[in-house]
Amino acid sequence: MRDELARWLDRDDLVIEQVSGGASNLTFRVRTGDDDWILRRPPLRAVLATANDMRREWTAQQALHGSAVPVPRIIRTCSDESVIGAPFYLMERLDGIVFSDAGAVGHLTQADARACSFELVDVLVRLHGVDPAAVGLAEFGRPAGFMRRQLSRWLTQWERSKRRERPAIDEIARRLAAALPAEGPAAIVHGDYSFNNTMFFREPPTRMQALLDWELSTLGDPFTDVGTLAVYWGRAGELMWRSRPNPQPHRANAGFPSTDEILERYAATSGRDLATIGFYQAFAMYKLAVITEGVRARQEATPGQVVDDDTIIGELADLALETLPG
Repeated sequence: MRDELARWLDRDDLVIEQVSGGASNLTFRVRTGDDDWILRRPPLRAVLATANDMRREWTAQQALHGSAVPVPRIIRTCSDESVIGAPFYLMERLDGIVFSDAGAVGHLTQADARACSFELVDVLVRLHGVDPAAVGLAEFGRPAGFMRRQLSRWLTQWERSKRRERPAIDEIARRLAAALPAEGPAAIVHGDYSFNNTMFFREPPTRMQALLDWELSTLGDPFTDVGTLAVYWGRAGELMWRSRPNPQPHRANAGFPSTDEILERYAATSGRDLATIGFYQAFAMYKLAVITEGVRARQEATPGQVVDDDTIIGELADLALETLPG
């Protein structure tokens, strides 16, 4: 990739190192004598046919740059797959901290921890308050029927990924379809909102520097973002982190608020009624279960790959069912 990118940029002094990789989009640091950038491109094997959309990522960030939502500045974009084998873009490299685990927030006081948490919520409120048309995103998605299409999409993904029958997952899908909330005003939706996809300033550590990873962004139901944040913050998030060496960042000290406080902050700041948030939390857990099943299926299909324990799928299903009416 280095030589092809050097030709495209007309630079011969490139230094490239991979920053992160996996099933999500791949991230590389690209340096020259004068510049320091981040390159994003899709993984070699996509998780979903509709995921890993580089155009979606750079479109959202270009539109929101200069708005009340902090995003990195896009340097250049490339749709020509002949350059490095996939669409990609370059954005400015920011020097901040991603609160990815308890170790990353070890320097925060309890007051800082609370302030960071509320900053996370407040940026989400600001995102949902952006008028899509005002930033050129009026055609960024199809808000009408958004949740019904989401349910259909993830049901299809489940049928493609499942390795055996799991009645609890089927029951969640049935209950979600039966409890589909009435459609409200649409908003720009991030799609995977959590501490992991944000960067905070080193100083002050309580302000967000950038909201990252826009590959699932669209126009749709803003409560899907709120449900995702609440799920990562609560018991389902603890399940997802169970195999990691460090716990979730918001378990690091007593200053981090509870899930209820996070939801109360969103409701108070946005003025939105969260009466149906249980549906969106259950939907987020359903998605996590489907994604986890897909990961296990790919592990089984890879020779020599160690397959993780998959009891988490059943536990996620149980949690989702607890929040949904029968």
